[in-house]
Amino acid sequence: MEPLVIRGREALGKVTFIEHDNTEHVTEFEAGSTLMQVAVDNAIPGIDGDCGGECACGTCHMIVADEWFDKTGDTPGDDEEQMLSMTPERAKTSRLGCQIKTTEAMDGIIVYLPEFQM
Repeated sequence: MEPLVIRGREALGKVTFIEHDNTEHVTEFEAGSTLMQVAVDNAIPGIDGDCGGECACGTCHMIVADEWFDKTGDTPGDDEEQMLSMTPERAKTSRLGCQIKTTEAMDGIIVYLPEFQM
């Protein structure tokens, strides 16, 4: 199997972003980038990242598929929790994409995008 390549570098895996209308966007990622940055770099509709990944706006709200939630790392910190508390479409597996750093273990991760961002 050929390794994935992103901009001349080897990628670690793929992520599937699913919009509220079930439109799927599959894109590649490399380790250490955030899910927000992967979405913004690939023009995924509905992910704005207005604050640039500073956990200050909530415009990168994502709902991680249940089976992938444990792979996203730590539970939300205080700043992320505060932003998520203002999100009307919050779910039990909601996270801000700017707070999820990709790892090799996330190859194949599925995230759902809410209809509206803050």
